[in-house]
Amino acid sequence: MRISGPTAGRRGRAAAVIAVVLSCSAVLTGPHLAAADGVPAPTAPAPALNWRPCPQDGRFDCATAKVPLDYADPRGRAIDLSVVRRKATRPGRRIGTLFFNPGGPGGPGTVQMPQNYARFPQEVRERFDIVSWDPRGVGNSTAVNCFATPQEAQAWVAGKPAGFPVGARQRDTWIAAYRELGRRCEQRDPALLRHVSTAESALDLDRLRRAVGEPRLTYLGISYGTILGATYAGLFPDTIRALVLDSNIAPSAWTGRAGDATRLPTFLRMGSDRTAAATLDRFLTLCGSTTTAGCAFSAGGPDATRDKFDRLMRRLRERPVGTWTYARTVADTVTGLYIVHPGWTELAARLQALWEGRVPGLSAPLTTPPVTVPYTGDEQAGAVFCGDSPNPRDPGLFHTLEETGTKGDAGRFWTWAAEPCATWPTTAAHPYTGPWDKPTAHPVLVVGTVYDPSTPYSNARAMAEELADARLLTNTGYGHTALLNPSSCINAHVSRYLVDGALPPPGTTCAQDKAPFSAPKPRGGIDAGGGGTAGTVPNRSRLSGPSTR
Repeated sequence: MRISGPTAGRRGRAAAVIAVVLSCSAVLTGPHLAAADGVPAPTAPAPALNWRPCPQDGRFDCATAKVPLDYADPRGRAIDLSVVRRKATRPGRRIGTLFFNPGGPGGPGTVQMPQNYARFPQEVRERFDIVSWDPRGVGNSTAVNCFATPQEAQAWVAGKPAGFPVGARQRDTWIAAYRELGRRCEQRDPALLRHVSTAESALDLDRLRRAVGEPRLTYLGISYGTILGATYAGLFPDTIRALVLDSNIAPSAWTGRAGDATRLPTFLRMGSDRTAAATLDRFLTLCGSTTTAGCAFSAGGPDATRDKFDRLMRRLRERPVGTWTYARTVADTVTGLYIVHPGWTELAARLQALWEGRVPGLSAPLTTPPVTVPYTGDEQAGAVFCGDSPNPRDPGLFHTLEETGTKGDAGRFWTWAAEPCATWPTTAAHPYTGPWDKPTAHPVLVVGTVYDPSTPYSNARAMAEELADARLLTNTGYGHTALLNPSSCINAHVSRYLVDGALPPPGTTCAQDKAPFSAPKPRGGIDAGGGGTAGTVPNRSRLSGPSTR
């Protein structure tokens, strides 16, 4: 149920799929008062953070923060947030703390920030403590877990179709499985289900900001983390120091315009089906434009490779290869497009194995995180997504949509990704639906990738337009998030902005360092606004807070 990038499972592969949504409205009443209309004022004090070296990797520090389950009842039940930190590598030049959300919803920051730490720009690692956390309801924090034992959870997963349902029998099985999941969750902890909204996570983030002593927030959010960042900006606009939103969900798509929420699920409102189809087409075009030495699935030309893929999909509908059904392969293909290197090469190898009738091999595992790898079942993402974002409540609508309203194989995948919300039992107690255009203390940097298989570039444009003061930085590359698909040009602009508050010139575009199925490009050079890299940030400071420049 996640739309963010890889977790502890496999290198170069995205975590399995869904998103989240948010509904409500609020009026800011002061720099530390998130307000009325459903979002309570955060009167709870900042939690104490007792940092200690993490048990599996002492380079990172771990802590647990206590926050109210319900900010409207700050003296009531408390829940735990698991927090991780990597200190600035050049403490003499430290600026402050950068908070990071890895997306999802349901992405455990205590796992994903350490695993992707090396992808942060060098100067950012040098000058900021980087802090992430498992949001409420997720991972090692007080988590939504609707099964009594791991065996129960495994049996539930095994009992439903992989990827998405194909045919009437599988549709019935899928719908019944997610209805049963919702029933289990409501029985085990109904109060927690109603208090894992994006708005409440934004209140938690503000408590964590205060706990580390930062007067204003410096933040990087990718994928779902962009809607969390936009929500924070709506609740605490005066507290923004720097906000980077990478691979965006448009707020209007998240909350749904009038009438949309009952007709279209969130991912189709976003256009995930269209962007996934376009990215898949580029994958097949570029694969077919090289030899099998460069891309194992190449058929010697773009048209021939697209035809080969279509024939493979038709064949898998009739004759799966082991457990690799048509739907499982489509899901693997969409999520395999998230990380270009080494993900696209590995995806091509898996598709070629299936073409030859062989079960694909496994990718290499990710590095071991500094904490215990937590349980992150579908219900954790679902509790946030389905409680927050409006989706159709008629399960029968999703089959109609996959047949008439989506783009090809990838469209079927993204259509069914939101179906669990049709039978989800609860809604968020304190959601937020805007306004999104409150003037912030400092402008926001929005990063969008042109060929993103999950969050369309059009959503980045919409995010930049819907916020009061934002600058769009375009990544003319591929994959889900610029952070996880490196561009020295993007990193240079992000570093300048985080360190000094300097925005890229309007209309700036960047390329990735290495195109798919090709040798690396020469490093350096910014497509608009002059040259430079993250190591040559100008000697100026436009942001509040300490800087040794």
